[in-house]
Amino acid sequence: MKGYHDIGGDGGSRILEQVAEQRSRITDGLTGVRHLVAVGSGKGGVGKSTLTLHLAGALRARGLRIAILDADFNGPSQARMAGVQGALFVPGRHKVALPRTSNGIAVFSMGSLIPESQALEFESAAHGESHTWRATREFSLLSEILRSFEWGALDLLMFDLPPGAERTVQYADFLGPRTSFVLVTIPSEVSRGVVARSVVALSKGPNRILGYVENMSGYYCRDCDAVKPLFASPESSGLDIPCLGTVPFDPDLARHCDQGIPLADLPASPVGRALDRVAQQLMDSLEPPMEPSR
Repeated sequence: MKGYHDIGGDGGSRILEQVAEQRSRITDGLTGVRHLVAVGSGKGGVGKSTLTLHLAGALRARGLRIAILDADFNGPSQARMAGVQGALFVPGRHKVALPRTSNGIAVFSMGSLIPESQALEFESAAHGESHTWRATREFSLLSEILRSFEWGALDLLMFDLPPGAERTVQYADFLGPRTSFVLVTIPSEVSRGVVARSVVALSKGPNRILGYVENMSGYYCRDCDAVKPLFASPESSGLDIPCLGTVPFDPDLARHCDQGIPLADLPASPVGRALDRVAQQLMDSLEPPMEPSR
């Protein structure tokens, strides 16, 4: 019996040729996108999806053309937060058009297609062995989304990644070296330790890490109009990458996320100003640095 190491090339399966064709179709579909930025963490529960959406809103307010791809197929939250739950997908000029938020951000999320009372199912060829298929099927689905929807002319396509340090590296490998990464943490030792593992893992590949954002760096008290401590933050982050900014937690912002209200429609607050500063740092960190489209 031959082992995998005894098989030359792709063993006559044409799999390498098929992968190359698939890559080519994805590249063609994203030719109008200037920058690809994946927002990950490794740690769940750090507010990554909320930060992705409202950072996109801050960038949109600066005149940039933005789209979000919610790559967390099993826990999609962008549809609800962006107000595109139940959105209709209609044919565009060449491919399927994307639904948009009220402030003009294009969003793809499985939450627009699958009700929250249901879960995304991937059938397995062998009963009880779905774990051997799931990652492959997820990336196959991501590939289909990238080549089937009209992304058009964009300044920035943001990927909202699922949690897990190993998942972050898998997405880096799939999306290729063109994609830069922003990592999200909260000011706790546990969170920073997990994100540090993502930094080390990503550093072994060709993808550029733009920096990290410290989310929930405090909480905004509207009654006293002040940001108060939320965690006992250590003196050093322990992350050997640039800090793009810190964003406090705002209970009102969290409530509006449930209602699908964009950042632009919320009253001015330290959170909005913090997100605007992060947006500027992100734009400056890209190569070449990004200027708003006119």
